[in-house]
Amino acid sequence: MDRIIPKKLVLALVLLLCILLIGTIGYIIIEKWDFLDSLYMTVITLTTVGFGEVKPLSHNGRIFTICLILSGFGILTYGITSGISFLMEGELGHILRRRKMNKQIQNTKDHYILCATGEIGEYVTEEFIKTKRPLVVITTDNELLEKLEKHNVPTIVDNPAEDESLIKAGIQDAKGLVTVLEDDKYNLFVVLSARGLNPGIKIVAQAIDKSTVIKIKKAGADEVVLTDAIGGMRIASAMLRPTVVSFLDGMLKGTTEQLRVEEAMILGQSHLVGKTIAESSISEKTGLIIIAIKDMKTGAYVYNPGPSYELKLGDVLIVIGNPDQVQSLYKLTKSDL
Repeated sequence: MDRIIPKKLVLALVLLLCILLIGTIGYIIIEKWDFLDSLYMTVITLTTVGFGEVKPLSHNGRIFTICLILSGFGILTYGITSGISFLMEGELGHILRRRKMNKQIQNTKDHYILCATGEIGEYVTEEFIKTKRPLVVITTDNELLEKLEKHNVPTIVDNPAEDESLIKAGIQDAKGLVTVLEDDKYNLFVVLSARGLNPGIKIVAQAIDKSTVIKIKKAGADEVVLTDAIGGMRIASAMLRPTVVSFLDGMLKGTTEQLRVEEAMILGQSHLVGKTIAESSISEKTGLIIIAIKDMKTGAYVYNPGPSYELKLGDVLIVIGNPDQVQSLYKLTKSDL
C-alpha cells in the first residue's frame, strides 16, 4: 500500500525529532535547566526566531548552541525542500489517487486481471476498455503505467509473478487473467501462481517461444497465444485477402462505432430457453447480428442459424455488434426480463 508520507519526509521528521531531543537533553546536562526551558531554547535556536537566550549561557552552552544551529539549519532546510517537492511535484495527489484506486480494486468483483509489460499490454488494455470490461492491471512498466493512468484503469505497480500482487488484484473474485509479459518464464510463473490461488479462473497467456507453449499449458493456462504465429498469419492475410483484413481492421479500429464479434451463453434463468430465434426477437431487441451458435453439448457450430432454430440451455450465441448491444444480449441470456 502507498505511503501517505514518502520516505524522504519521514526521514526529515525523524531527524528533526532527534535534533530536538538532543538539544533538550544537551541544555539539561550542560546548563542544568528544567525540561521546558531546555525544549524552548532548542526550538527558538533551531527556528532562529531571535528571541534571545532563556537564561545566560555558559561557555560550553554557547559552543553547544553553535553546533545546534549549524546542524539544525541543515535538517530544517532538508525538511522544507522535501515538503515543497512533495507538494509541487504532485506526489501528494498521486499517492491519494493510488489509495483511492486500491480501495476501488478491493471492491471489484467478476473482473479481469492483466499482467503486462510493453506495447502488447497497451493493446490488450485498449480492447478491454473499448468493450467495457472491468479490468485490473499489474505492471512494472512505467510507460504503460502512464498510459493506464490517463484512462483511470485500476493498476497495481508490483511484480505480477508474486502471489501478493495477484491477491491485491482480487484474484479470488476475478473472472479471468491474461498475462502478456515479455519473457515466457515470467508468464509461466504468473500462470502457476494464478492457478494455485484460484483453480477455477480462466487463464490466457502469451508465448514468445514456440517450445514453451506446452509448458505454459501444463502450468494451468486455458489458452496460450503464440504471438509470432498470429503476426505471421496477419501478414499473409493482408496479402491474400486484403479486403477481409481491411473490413476487420475497420470493425476493430473504427472511430465512430466499435464493432466486435462477441459471445454469450444462454443460462438457466434466461427466458430464451426453448424459444426459436424468431420468437426470441434477439436481433430486434438488441440490434445484433447472430452469425453462429455453438451447441456446448456436442461442440458443433450452426452457422447463420435460421429463424426456426430452437435455443437450448448452454447454447453460445456468436454475434456482431457494439459493446452496448452486447450488454443488452447479456441481460437476455442471464435473466428473465
